[in-house]
Amino acid sequence: MASFPAGQKTAGNEEETPQSSLRRAVAASAIGNATEWFDYGVYAYLTTEITTNFFPGEFGTLGTLLGLAVSFVLRPLGGIVWGPLGDRIGRQKVLAMTIILMGLATFLIGVLPTFESVGVYAPMLLIALRVVQGFSTGGEYGGAATFMAEYAPDRQRGFWGSFLEFGTWAGITLAVVAVYGLEALIGETAMEAWGWRVPFMLALPLALIGFYIRTKLEDTPVFRDLAQTGKSEAAATSALKQVLTQYWKPSLALFGLAIALNVTNYTLMTYMPTYLQSTIGMDSASTNTLAIVGQVVAMVFIPLAGSLSDRIGRKPCWWISLVGVFVLAIPMYLLMAQGLVWAIVGFTVLGLIYVLQLGTISATFPAMFPAHVRYAGMAVAYNLAASGFGGTAPLINESLIQVTGDPLVPAYYMMGSCLIGMIALRFVIETKGVSIKGREIPGSAEQRAASAARS
Repeated sequence: MASFPAGQKTAGNEEETPQSSLRRAVAASAIGNATEWFDYGVYAYLTTEITTNFFPGEFGTLGTLLGLAVSFVLRPLGGIVWGPLGDRIGRQKVLAMTIILMGLATFLIGVLPTFESVGVYAPMLLIALRVVQGFSTGGEYGGAATFMAEYAPDRQRGFWGSFLEFGTWAGITLAVVAVYGLEALIGETAMEAWGWRVPFMLALPLALIGFYIRTKLEDTPVFRDLAQTGKSEAAATSALKQVLTQYWKPSLALFGLAIALNVTNYTLMTYMPTYLQSTIGMDSASTNTLAIVGQVVAMVFIPLAGSLSDRIGRKPCWWISLVGVFVLAIPMYLLMAQGLVWAIVGFTVLGLIYVLQLGTISATFPAMFPAHVRYAGMAVAYNLAASGFGGTAPLINESLIQVTGDPLVPAYYMMGSCLIGMIALRFVIETKGVSIKGREIPGSAEQRAASAARS
């Protein structure tokens, strides 16, 4: 991580944030994302074991993928509840609550009775915990991105914000390592019988570490400024109302970008193991190897992508990524069907192009809203897209492949989502180096006028 002098000014804030606080803010945001994606990764890479223990039968895989998708049902509701609350009482307090809920729900999956023990109650309990996980995640991601962006210096917001997504890939990579390592240690039979529980249980200590870090931090300089000047929202419902009535244009733009982001994200990161095993016939060891190699390479490039956006802008990075995925999706999927080595190459190429979106999320999305409704705006728009198009991507891909028999369905799905993202990107304001402080939309004519009036 790059080094900046202590006392670096952050996000247009007049106070100076010590280097140590900035680093803790990065860690506090990233570890929540890591916890969220550790859960999704463990669930995805244990599809076979979950199917055996909770959804036995002919359509067991679809049942397991439904369990993944259903966790997104309450994600928008989580955004509606947690987002405005974060604009009212502060980002730090809400984030401390969401990370504990996420970790506890994931842990409890690891101690559930199986279908063999309690019958239909087993999948019902599993789905209930996935709903709790989805509700808490509805407040986690938007809050963590907002927290990171509001702590980061304006000119390095892309670089510092990229570590939120570094946490994403670290979490899912840790999940692969945990599942693959445990299976290698105890064997497939033991893994199916009881070993699948262990990775889920590991989420709780990870969440407790994140909770501890978050409770030791002050709220963001931007939110503290709002609170001290009496400009924060007096009621959570006020922030939500303003998002829906006054800031619907940036909400729609974010929604469109988030469709492209989430479809690509969940198709590549969550569905890929199932796709390679069920459609191409690759064994689980090979898919785990592919995932680890591709994800580690992507983690190296995420901060570079964020830093690049600080130099050339957020929108150019998004254009390169959206167009790149659209053009290369079919060739890379055809390449992945040629064997393990070519699958690693194809997966890594798509992952690296996608990193230009991933590494700039925290710099792009929070800056689309003014500070007093930022948490609510991002949480609502992002989670609607994640729920409708992200979490359902594995289920939709698997279902369409079974109906059509076409193994290129995931490529087509990503291409369509990228077209939507390109349309949305035309309506996004460039915010490279722009302050995200205040009650005006960053980079807008209103913000420029307000800044001129203050000076």
